[in-house]
Amino acid sequence: MHTSITSNHTIVQLPQGSQEWLDYRRTMRNASETAAVLGVSPWCTPYQLWLEKTGRSVTKANAAMQRGTYLEPAARAAYEAETGNIMQPLVLQDGLYSASLDGMDLDGELIVEIKCPYKGQASALWNDITVGMVPDHYAAQIQHQLMVSGAKLAHLYVFDGTHGLLRPVEPIDHAFERIRNGWDWFQVFLDSDTPPPLTDADTVQREDGDWLAAANAFAQAKQAADLADATVAQARDALVALARHPKVQGAGVSVTRFWKAGAVNYKAVPELKDVNLEKYRGKLREEVRVTFA
Repeated sequence: MHTSITSNHTIVQLPQGSQEWLDYRRTMRNASETAAVLGVSPWCTPYQLWLEKTGRSVTKANAAMQRGTYLEPAARAAYEAETGNIMQPLVLQDGLYSASLDGMDLDGELIVEIKCPYKGQASALWNDITVGMVPDHYAAQIQHQLMVSGAKLAHLYVFDGTHGLLRPVEPIDHAFERIRNGWDWFQVFLDSDTPPPLTDADTVQREDGDWLAAANAFAQAKQAADLADATVAQARDALVALARHPKVQGAGVSVTRFWKAGAVNYKAVPELKDVNLEKYRGKLREEVRVTFA
């Protein structure tokens, strides 16, 4: 259900967390996703967002997200007590763009974005706000919120569970343009159902026949190998238990006992404390690891 605010905005009234709400978000250009679209998110790449928006993956709430949800009401109350502003949580839509606001004042001129970092005052975000900095990924989210809401100012409020820090953020026109251009670029990949360019942080998801056949063959072979390894280990233990001399041989099998020097803990060598050991490191080499996801 949508209720008009202005000629350009609507309030979206859907139960958060419901299937309707999740389906709605999948079709919208959401403020919380803009950092990923622009390539400035530390947690999500464009490809990972594409997987989510196309229904190929689902993001599960982690401990940090759960903490933020739990503390948000207390954080908003602390913000209101500190500033005297009365803020209403809202989900706004302007065309293709959506923004879930932690609060907007009655005049619609001020919004608040609340962050409750998991490490509180020991977090990088708390330190950034202390020196007057707003990380790029949060700046992108807030500029998107300002663009959708039409508010004249945003407050980024960082809350540690007891105390809060406030950082004002003003609208930036060229940031709005960058957001629109970024989403237009990303939309092409959604419409064509083709993945965006990959980064080193990406894990490609494959479901084609060739991959499934090779993966199933690997799984079966690995299961057989693990069973063989267990059998070998059991037989080895039996031989070792029977070998009571340092060298025992029979039926083409030998058991030899010997002492091996332990590895050197170079970090514990006082003379090497200030020595840069990197120049003594061997050449970089590629290794391939195949595991079960």
